[in-house]
Amino acid sequence: MSKLIIYHGSKDIIEKPYYHGGKAENDYGFGFYCTENLELAKEWACNDNENNGFANKYTIDTKNLKILDLTDKRYSILNWMAILLKHRTFNITNTLSKQAKDYLIKHFYINIEQFDIVIGYRADDSYFSFARDFINNTISVRQLNSAMELGELGKQVVIISKKAFSQLKFEGFESVDHLEYFAKRQARDEKAKKDYLKGTIRKEKIIDDLFVIDIMRRGLKNGDPIL
Repeated sequence: MSKLIIYHGSKDIIEKPYYHGGKAENDYGFGFYCTENLELAKEWACNDNENNGFANKYTIDTKNLKILDLTDKRYSILNWMAILLKHRTFNITNTLSKQAKDYLIKHFYINIEQFDIVIGYRADDSYFSFARDFINNTISVRQLNSAMELGELGKQVVIISKKAFSQLKFEGFESVDHLEYFAKRQARDEKAKKDYLKGTIRKEKIIDDLFVIDIMRRGLKNGDPIL
């Protein structure tokens, strides 16, 4: 089916999203960030405990659009990581982290400008700290994969091209009570953080795991079977 139903959580009702909106420092740069999960959109609509928000609903015909789905098995978490490093600002505290950033962007970055829509993880709240731990060589590739599943964050659907924006159709909105959904957002993030800290992703032996320093030392590149 080529018609996709997506939701955008916001403090505003947005009937006509505009191309090249948002911030360049978002996960995938400029774009309109949505989700197929209505409940997640409602959580994302409430950034604080003081203001209500809106879950805007859209449909988009994807038949003639190029979609990069980073959760597809053709791609690895390192492709997602490289894109994140390209756009988000990380606190680089040592030489290893700087070299790791440069290496991952050089060998795993995918030029998203050739696509109309990007689907992938959302590096929000604690999830950004998981990515930071990886670039600091604290957790392995396997552990990063596991961390991004904590809290059932789900995937975000990002509209990035003019062509895709022209296909968006506004279908209405739902009001979101901040008292309910800000609490749900916090609970989801706290659960992910708690599971992470108590060792949910560390319980298996890591002797054979790949850390970012191993990736660089072995000269691993995109598509390597070991990844």
